[in-house]
Parts: sequence; C-alpha cells; structure tokens
Amino acid sequence: MVFDVNAARAQRLEAHGDAFHFTLDGEEFSLPTELDVDVLDTIKTLDESDLKGVLGAIVGDAGAAERLFAHKLSVQDVKAIMTAWREETGAGVGEDSTSAS
Repeated sequence: MVFDVNAARAQRLEAHGDAFHFTLDGEEFSLPTELDVDVLDTIKTLDESDLKGVLGAIVGDAGAAERLFAHKLSVQDVKAIMTAWREETGAGVGEDSTSAS
C-alpha cells in the first residue's frame, strides 16, 4: 500500500476546514489548519516564552498579527486560543506536538 499524502491532506482539510476562526472584541482572526514546515523553523528560533512571536508566526500575516496584539492579549488569552486551535484542528507546535525527528 502506498500512502497518498495529498489524499490525507484533503481529508484533514475536509474535516477541519482551511482555517480556525476566532473573534476578539468583535474582530475575526484565523489560524491555519495546516502549518508549513517553515513555520516550525521560524518558531525554533524563538525563545519558548515568546508568545507573541510564536502566535505571530502561526498567524502568518504581519498585519493580522499586529491587529491581534493591539487587543492587549493576556497570557491566558493566548493559551486559550492555542488550546482551542489544537483541539479543533489537531495542529500544534512545541514539545506537545508530533516531532519530525
């Protein structure tokens, strides 16, 4: 049997959509369902406590990240967003995610 990566990706996107959407103070934001491996390379260069950097890398759009951080997020807000994103999409970064090594 040959594993078809494109079919598996299509199935994941069908199940979860192409983005996880959330609102903050009436403004809608989104995080991608699928992360490009280059995002992980970017995240690896950041300090593990750099929540803005990690979330900004995942958002992937500098303008959207600036708008998001203009809302004065708390650490608990960021944790709640990331937890909901992981639960909804199965995506993740850091030590609790699947490693390619």
